[in-house]
Amino acid sequence: MAATTIRELLRVGSPDAPAIGAPEREPLTYAGLNALADDTGRALNDFGIGRNDRVAIVLPNGPEMAAAFVAIGANATTAPLNPGYREDEFTFYLDDLSAKALVVLEGDNTPAVASAEKLNVPVLRLSVPSGAPAGSFELYSDGSASGRASASGPAAEEDVALVLHTSGTTSRPKIVPLTHGNVCASASHIVSTLALSPADRCLNIMPLFHIHGLIAATLSSLAAGASVWCTPGFNALRFFTWTDEIQPSWYTAVPTMHQAILARAPRNKEAVERLKLRLIRSSSSSLPPQVMLALEEAFSAPVIESYGMTEAAHQMASNLLPPGKRKPASVGVGAGPEVAIMNEIGKLLPYGETGEIVIRGPNVTKGYENNPEANEGAYTAGWFRTGDQGVMDDEGYLSITGRLKEIINRGGEKISPPEVDNVLM
Repeated sequence: MAATTIRELLRVGSPDAPAIGAPEREPLTYAGLNALADDTGRALNDFGIGRNDRVAIVLPNGPEMAAAFVAIGANATTAPLNPGYREDEFTFYLDDLSAKALVVLEGDNTPAVASAEKLNVPVLRLSVPSGAPAGSFELYSDGSASGRASASGPAAEEDVALVLHTSGTTSRPKIVPLTHGNVCASASHIVSTLALSPADRCLNIMPLFHIHGLIAATLSSLAAGASVWCTPGFNALRFFTWTDEIQPSWYTAVPTMHQAILARAPRNKEAVERLKLRLIRSSSSSLPPQVMLALEEAFSAPVIESYGMTEAAHQMASNLLPPGKRKPASVGVGAGPEVAIMNEIGKLLPYGETGEIVIRGPNVTKGYENNPEANEGAYTAGWFRTGDQGVMDDEGYLSITGRLKEIINRGGEKISPPEVDNVLM
C-alpha cells in the first residue's frame, strides 16, 4: 500500500540503507532520517509548532535542506523560500504565508532574519553537529519560539505538507497548499514512471526551494527506498567530479542545465565513460529535440522528458522508459493524474485538436489559498486548468504548444514562443 504521509514514506527504506548523501560526506541512513524526523517533531512541538503550522525554510542547497524539508514536513507545514531573495521579498512571503517560524542556518546573516524580526516571526537556528552524516541537524531557538502546539504528533494525509507560491511577474503570486496525500501521490507516480528501486542513486543539482528538486529528486527517491545525493547547487564545472564520486544511476534537471552539462562532456570523456546512468530526466521547461538526442548519444542513456507544475505537486505527464516510447518534442502520456484537452467552454476535445491542458488526480491541489476568484477560473467540472495550450496524438502523447497568455496573434495566425525557439535551435 502506497504511503499517504511523509512519515509513512520514510519507512519504505531499509534502516541501514543510505537515504540522503552529499559529496565528501557520509550518508544519512533511513534509520537516521526516521530518528531525525522524530527528534524534529518533538523540538517543533516544544517551540509551539505543530501540524499545519507553517515553517519557512531559508537554507542553502545541500543535504541539510533536503533533510529539513522531510523532517519538518513530517510534523508541520514546510514553506521553502529562495535564499537569494531580498529583505523586502522575504517580508512579503513571510507575511503572506503567516509563517509560525523561520529556519535558517546557524551563523547565517540572511536578510530573512531581519524580515522575521520585523514581523515578530520566531527564528529557529539549524546547526550541523561536527562529523555528522550528511543531512543531520539540530534545531534551537533564540528564546522567541515557545508555547504549546495546537496539534502535535505526526502529520496526517489531509494535513498540508508543503506551501509554495506560484511564479509570475504580472500579478500577485498565489499560494498553493499541497497535502501529504498530494506530495506522496506525486512521488509514487515518479517512482512508477522511472521504475525507481532501492538500488538507485539520484544526483540532485536542482534548487531545493523548487518543486522539481523537492519532489522529483528528493521525495521520489525516498519513496522508492533509494538515495538522493545533494550538491550545493548546479555547477557545470563540478558536475563530473560529483558523478565520479557518487556514481549516480540518474539525475533530473531543467534544459539549460542539460545543455551546460552537454557542453562540458567532450572535455570529461573519461568521467563520461565511467558514468553508468540508467536514465536522465528533464522537466520544468521544454527540452529541444536536438538536445535530447545529443544527451542520449553522449551518455548512452534514455532521456525521459516529463511535464510538471506546482499545482500538481510536480509530475503530470512523462515519456516512458524503454521499451516504451520516447517522443522528442512531446512531454509523454499521463503519468499519475488524468490528462485531457479542453476548449474554452469546458468541453473535452478528441485526439488531434488543440486546446487547454487539464488534469485531475490525487496529486492535484484542491485549490489556491484565500483566492476564490482564481479558483473559479482554475477548475471546470473537477478538472484543473493548467493555462498551457497543447494537443494529444492518437497514442495519448501530449505536446505543449505554448502558454495561453503568451500566444502571439500575428496576421490572424496564432504563434507560440516554443515554435520560435525550435526554429532558432
